[in-house]
Amino acid sequence: MSDILDEIIAHKRIEVEQFKKELSFRDLAAKVEKVMDEGAVVPSMRGALMASDSGIISEFKRKSPSKGWIKEEGRADVIPLSYQENGASALSILTDTKYFGGCDDFIRIARKSGVTIPVLYKNFVIDEYQLYQARLCGASAVLLIAADLKKSECRDLLNKAHDLQLEVLLEMHSETELEYVVLGPDMCGINNRNLGTFITKVENSFRLAELLPKDACKVSESGISEPNTVRELRQAGFNGFLIGENFMKTEEPGKALKAFIEQTLPQPLP
Repeated sequence: MSDILDEIIAHKRIEVEQFKKELSFRDLAAKVEKVMDEGAVVPSMRGALMASDSGIISEFKRKSPSKGWIKEEGRADVIPLSYQENGASALSILTDTKYFGGCDDFIRIARKSGVTIPVLYKNFVIDEYQLYQARLCGASAVLLIAADLKKSECRDLLNKAHDLQLEVLLEMHSETELEYVVLGPDMCGINNRNLGTFITKVENSFRLAELLPKDACKVSESGISEPNTVRELRQAGFNGFLIGENFMKTEEPGKALKAFIEQTLPQPLP
């Protein structure tokens, strides 16, 4: 598992080239241009998190490299909408197929089922072609991961995402990667999971929080399973909390989310 990120990125490069053979960049761009010309408003993920009392980003995640299948039968026309109905501030939908059991169609299906809140395109984005894929399927924001992008590559992808009316959640894990913050992402994510080893420590968010700009929209990602952890992270300055497996492993993820949110909010005085 120590080289899993390198393995994923190597496969992603092959996968993207295959996508380009199936649908040329020119044809994909034409499809996206048509969507943008229609003028539909793209809901802001940053805005939703900054205005939310809970800040929960509920993730539709059926599988992971470390855990295998979490909910193989999970339906994109049921769970994301249930998340929305039970208080999610935004959604994260895995679109990587080989390692996470996802696909772009899951976002399309979720939108058709009635999802209107912001949706994060959760994938390993290494090529601008993927940004067009994200815009076409109905995403509001994309994840860019500092660990698998040179700073110049990240800058170019961030700028192109903004051209396509997509916001960017920039994921960082270490002090060294915090230098990417100067690129001006819409949201700064701290991943508590080491993508090389998949070891998860929520302490990582607390450790790096004070090194982020005070006015940044801060998102803590992975390993959050207790409502009290969310309360403590909020006190440390975080606005968003990405939680997937904790809900997906339950029989009814939406109801699990609702119960979780109720425990994170301040309790009224007797």
